[in-house]
Amino acid sequence: MPEPQDPILTLASFRPALRALVWGASGGIGGAFVAALEANPRVAAVMAASRKAAAPWCFDLDDERSIEAVAQAAGADGPVDLVLVATGVLLPNPEKSWRQLDSAVLSRVYAINAIGPALIAKHTLGLLRRDTKSVFACISARVGSIEDNRLGGWHAYRASKAALNMLVRNLAIELRQRNPQALCVALHPGTVDTGLSRPFQSAVDPRKLQTPAESARRMLSTLDALKPADAGKLWAYDGSPIPF
Repeated sequence: MPEPQDPILTLASFRPALRALVWGASGGIGGAFVAALEANPRVAAVMAASRKAAAPWCFDLDDERSIEAVAQAAGADGPVDLVLVATGVLLPNPEKSWRQLDSAVLSRVYAINAIGPALIAKHTLGLLRRDTKSVFACISARVGSIEDNRLGGWHAYRASKAALNMLVRNLAIELRQRNPQALCVALHPGTVDTGLSRPFQSAVDPRKLQTPAESARRMLSTLDALKPADAGKLWAYDGSPIPF
């Protein structure tokens, strides 16, 4: 039997003429988010922020002032309906043993995968629309699930994504009190054919390897289906929940 088709990306749960802000727009998944949103007739504006963008959309995760500047530019024309954080790093040769733990590597991976998205949240959660559904979503990973961890290893990457998941849960609780119709969630994109995953694709079933466009469309469809009660959780690209 043929596999069921993915749902059509309607974004119908958002207001018409929605405004989206994508962080990490020069990456594989971030660029695919931008392309999918720009092609959708319900989207009025896509603000694409990256280290390669021109002012005012250029930012560096190590520079909070640059993050704040992008957020101010995004909010200048009104509330934002969708904030997507598609930043992240997986350094070569992830640890297979505790003997390989290195403070510099741990610090760098935490800075990019957890601290950077937290600072983006600091400056953008207040921009989310309040009179209808709005979403702040970060790219996380299934390997950041403590409960789902069966193999160990990859200490810095796993731990940094687990930290991001906890931040998302914390932020969602506070956001619910301030903006009940807004959601803060984490997303698992699956195994996507990007530079980040390419060194590790030899062990992946080719049938499970997605293009950035496929993954982005599926994640956006998942966000479209979520309701306020679904906030503070880690969701896979196919809409299934992943335990923290």
